[in-house]
Amino acid sequence: MTCGSSRCKEEWHRKKCAQWNRKNAEYFRSNYLQKKLDTLSHAKGSARFFPVRSRSPSGLPREKVQEVMGLKAFVIIEYLAQLLLRRFQEVIRVKVPVRTG
Repeated sequence: MTCGSSRCKEEWHRKKCAQWNRKNAEYFRSNYLQKKLDTLSHAKGSARFFPVRSRSPSGLPREKVQEVMGLKAFVIIEYLAQLLLRRFQEVIRVKVPVRTG
């Protein structure tokens, strides 16, 4: 419940959205990957290289990697790498450094 002011309503909405997003994280993960794969399926022409946007640039020569692996495999592996990196960062954040010497 809110007091009725616009600031109070916005804060309530922000908290509720954040709560829903935490509970439904899997929904976004599956949709994100499916949208990327659908984009590849609907790509115009038969170009061998399709510039898929990357959320985490790897520094690899994307054109060569996509040519060798194929577009769908490249997108899936890149997505899995992002999930692993995110999980690794979460674990590192939780660990507290301990002085041993």
